[in-house]
Amino acid sequence: MAQRLETTCCIAGGGPAGLMAGFLLARAGIAVIVLEKHADFLRDFRGDTIHPSTMEVMAELGLLQDFLKLPHQPVRELTVQFGRERIKMADFAHLPVHAPFIAMMPQWDFLNFIADKAKAYPGFRLLMQSEATGLIHDGAQTTGVTATTPDGPIEIRARLTIAADGRDSRLRQASGLTVQDLGAPMDVLWFRLSRQPGDTDQTQARMDAGRIFIMLNRGDYWQCAFVIAKGSNQQVRDAGIDAFRLSLRPLLPVDPARADDIQSFDQVKLLVVQVNRLTQWWTPGFLCIGDAAHAMSPVGGVGVNLAVQDAVATANLLARTLKDNTLTDSDLAAVQKRRDWPTRVTQRLQLAMQDAIIAPVLSNTGLPKLPLPLRIITSVPWLNRLPARLIGMGVRPEHIAPELALSRPSA
Repeated sequence: MAQRLETTCCIAGGGPAGLMAGFLLARAGIAVIVLEKHADFLRDFRGDTIHPSTMEVMAELGLLQDFLKLPHQPVRELTVQFGRERIKMADFAHLPVHAPFIAMMPQWDFLNFIADKAKAYPGFRLLMQSEATGLIHDGAQTTGVTATTPDGPIEIRARLTIAADGRDSRLRQASGLTVQDLGAPMDVLWFRLSRQPGDTDQTQARMDAGRIFIMLNRGDYWQCAFVIAKGSNQQVRDAGIDAFRLSLRPLLPVDPARADDIQSFDQVKLLVVQVNRLTQWWTPGFLCIGDAAHAMSPVGGVGVNLAVQDAVATANLLARTLKDNTLTDSDLAAVQKRRDWPTRVTQRLQLAMQDAIIAPVLSNTGLPKLPLPLRIITSVPWLNRLPARLIGMGVRPEHIAPELALSRPSA
């Protein structure tokens, strides 16, 4: 027989959206249970880019100083190499924020930081190795979730259930909400290369003949993304590991022999890129946020930060009604209304980049040339601040409501 728990809000998924929403609601004095299906947060596919918008949220919570003590690599400007031409895509120094840079930080460090801060609040409970498997209903109303744990199945009854369990959300599927697929022309092969003394510290991005390659600094190794045409993973693998290493060599800003770190395709993981969003994010008693509501393209590295913005909006709009037991459907609709427009605009920009840059580069056998719009933006003094604003702060960034910002753990 399943163990039964009760709480005010149950959140499925211990990623940026789920943990941040749970943390903020617990700050507001609300009982929250967060379910994370894994035993830890160590996942290579988790995004590393913590943008100024997210660090501004940390500043408003009084946590930025502690946050920046975590190992990270500050990226103050983004440069991209198109063929033989290298351009500055974004300079974050002009942003009016506390931390005008992108912090390259393994996401597990970010998530552990949020989880540790959340545990200071008596209403917060994080259940690891606990996977939400379905929804509990009373008529049309969602009244909780079923989940599996190391100690057996559980039922969690909750006034509100939040799905933050990713782009393949089981709870979203169980809810019957409709997903609109927007398409993506690429997938990503994800692997590590060693870092050596003398290597640059900076994140690298290169557009070459039919290839796009990115290297992220994770301290003692490079996390690498080799962008391929959608559906071409098997073709790459069929060509063999020697051909793959050979294709890497001219792209590396370090000794080309570093490609020999890849001994087999067992070290190369496939990330299937999705761009989609829900037409409606909620049903009575149930809400989707983060990737469960909108899977983002890796273009701009905005996924983590959109998820955090969703969590902030959710807490700002729902904390009072959850605490007062007055939550209504219109409150859930207000979250979607607040976050749907920034999501749509961001995805529209990502799709434009995919169509104008990524797809042509991947299909071209010659060296790519810098597209005219990017040439104009990066060469006109006042225009070249626009990419930094869009990437670093996003569209309509959220701010912590005063009552949440002032909350402190009880003694």
